[in-house]
Amino acid sequence: MTASGAGTDADDTGTGAGAAPGGEQSGSPESMRRVAVASFIGTAIEFYDFYAYGTAAALVLDSAFFPNLAPLTATLAAFSTYAVAFVARPLGSLIFGHFGDRVGRKSVLVASLLLMGLSTAFVGLLPGYATLGVWAPLLLVLLRFLQGIGLGGEWGGAALLAVEHAPEKRRGLFAAFPQLGPSVGFFAATGIFWALSAGLDDAAFRSWGWRVPFLLSFALVAVGLFVRLRISETPVFRRVMAEQEESKAPAVEVFRTHWRETLLGAGGMIVAYGLFYTATTYCLNYATQGLGVPRSTMLALSMVACLFLAVGTWFAATRSDARGRRRLVLTGCGLAVVWGLVLFPLLDTERPVLIALALGGTLFCMGVVYGPMGAYLPELFSARVRYSGASFAYNLGGVLGGAVAPLVATDLQSSYGSSAVGWYVSAMAVVSLLCVLALPETRSRELG
Repeated sequence: MTASGAGTDADDTGTGAGAAPGGEQSGSPESMRRVAVASFIGTAIEFYDFYAYGTAAALVLDSAFFPNLAPLTATLAAFSTYAVAFVARPLGSLIFGHFGDRVGRKSVLVASLLLMGLSTAFVGLLPGYATLGVWAPLLLVLLRFLQGIGLGGEWGGAALLAVEHAPEKRRGLFAAFPQLGPSVGFFAATGIFWALSAGLDDAAFRSWGWRVPFLLSFALVAVGLFVRLRISETPVFRRVMAEQEESKAPAVEVFRTHWRETLLGAGGMIVAYGLFYTATTYCLNYATQGLGVPRSTMLALSMVACLFLAVGTWFAATRSDARGRRRLVLTGCGLAVVWGLVLFPLLDTERPVLIALALGGTLFCMGVVYGPMGAYLPELFSARVRYSGASFAYNLGGVLGGAVAPLVATDLQSSYGSSAVGWYVSAMAVVSLLCVLALPETRSRELG
């Protein structure tokens, strides 16, 4: 097997060398259920942690940690601390990817869960600016950075856990489980914030209520560890170890032999991140502070919209086994080009039903792109560097699409109005569409 074997035409037709016999066979129903549950619960918990921060950044972190700044500047500062994690995620993917490709997927997933969960929980314990002064935002940035490192190692491992255990013709189906994690994590984080916002007065919410979702991470980490410690290493990686084919320097090998797949895969992910964080973090802030929509109303509408994300993710991921990953991702990108121009005219009506439609349609488009990516990105890379390659492509797309989206959207709206943000969303979709057009179909590739 060569390091660049995953990029050959032979592999695309399923005839490439180096098949992993164990990796392409279905395990027992019990073991496959355990893998599906472990990959789903892990990503749900880690993305809950990540999205709890995004919701807090949109609602309260500006006043808790940047009280001396003007409102717009404080909002940008809160979103900047939010963006720090996206910058850290590619670094996390390289760190955890190195060990995931060298020592195995399972142990790395346990470590990423611990780092992500504990750094999130400590945000809930961190005193604000009134107590610690300038140290408060500095420590907030540090914890957010550690969140990004942890999440940078999470997605690739969870996707590989599912894909490398799955039967060849059902990889899209099993990859749908970790891809559903963000939907459930976002729904849970938003639901808890909604309940606190509805049940507490504004002073109590800003004083201590917003900390509760972060502190819950202590319990969630315990649940995640219990589930993940019960799973086995993937058959594909066991074969790599048995044949002593593990890469000595996975990141170097990825950049040397898979640079094209990495950059184009990251480009394909831009629209998924851009759609999500525009529709959630930015729109939550824009609607509550700019349009005057009540906070509890927007949180409830965001929960409804999240159901559209789950439907789009499951539909596209499961259909990709029959229709191809690339075709469905391109469909999602095309829908997003159009929907970007619809999003803000609907949102600006300030009518709850139309706001729900605006957010729901945006997240459905995101799900159609995101669902097949759980199998598509891993299939672009050979087994010896798959963790590093898929993780880095995924998280680099996060920097380009997720980290900057709330910041750019805030600046565009203040300078040119909300319609400019819609054009920005459509532009991201065009970029992703062009990147995916330059990639091959992968559903018939062998994973060995």
